[in-house]
Amino acid sequence: MAPLFDVYGFEFTIESDAPGPLRHLASDFEYFAVSRAPTGSPVTIRIRTAEPDYDRLPPLCANVYTPRNASYRDGDITYADYHGRGLGIHNRRTGDFEIISGNADLQYEASYLFLLAQLGEALDRRHLHRVHALCFSVQCRASLVLLPMGGGKSTLGSNLLADPEVMLLSDDSPFIDRHGQVHGFPTRIGLLPGSETRVPAEYRRTIERMEFGPKVLVDFRYFADRVVGAAEPAFVFLGSRSLSLTCEIEPASYLDGLRAMMVNCVIGMGLFQGLEFFLQKSTGQIVGQAAIAWSRLRASQRLLSRSQVLHLRLGRDHQENTRCLLEYVRTH
Repeated sequence: MAPLFDVYGFEFTIESDAPGPLRHLASDFEYFAVSRAPTGSPVTIRIRTAEPDYDRLPPLCANVYTPRNASYRDGDITYADYHGRGLGIHNRRTGDFEIISGNADLQYEASYLFLLAQLGEALDRRHLHRVHALCFSVQCRASLVLLPMGGGKSTLGSNLLADPEVMLLSDDSPFIDRHGQVHGFPTRIGLLPGSETRVPAEYRRTIERMEFGPKVLVDFRYFADRVVGAAEPAFVFLGSRSLSLTCEIEPASYLDGLRAMMVNCVIGMGLFQGLEFFLQKSTGQIVGQAAIAWSRLRASQRLLSRSQVLHLRLGRDHQENTRCLLEYVRTH
């Protein structure tokens, strides 16, 4: 029987003839694994090891282009061509996704990113919204650190876990609800090569990504006992980097926080949104997206109203950044 996962009501299963991608995806979503029958019709991810047979596809013209792939729409079916290295087939009526490729890294990454897009869209409709942020808790109170892609969220998160009092909600994209409560999304931790040395080799793997080069992934098993599912918000840190050796924290305004949340939640920059599958929307769907944006904005406002909003300027010394951040959280 294919494993079943339930991410806050979004159910999916994985079927694969490739043991590596199946094992890695199951590890990523281990926190959400359930041993019961589905409550509805779960989305099915199918991974098939083969060279795509493009000659069997209809002669369509691409409607969306990304650095990752070109997308073609045919009724309820969307084809995503990963530049000849793989073919994704998304049935929008059932939600199912099939990836056909001989490349294990592409099989894994395409499936993982598709799941992020699908569950993000499904949970948006339930007023549970992703934030592009590191989120950890100390004494059951959540701190969110907003940094752009490549800003060092995961490195900071892995360093924070060296402190036994720190619990992790997500290294990249926790959820917030309409009340501003923070909910965990602990999958795997992604580190740039060279920053993974404190993690034992049995808990890490390296993949070659389609766009951004190699990345070291830290398995959920490494921090499984350091995860918390939800926490009351306490701090929202608006992160930036500097060339200083020191780390600085100072008050920020509510408007500063709102501007940052517009980017990192309402618009969702840095969060994979599956544009190659979902850009071509009807007028009704576009109106629906406006309602989702309003819901994200209201959740963001509620989060900020319940939190201290602060500027966090990270210096070059990673250990000093960790010490400074934890000292502030504990003393305030």
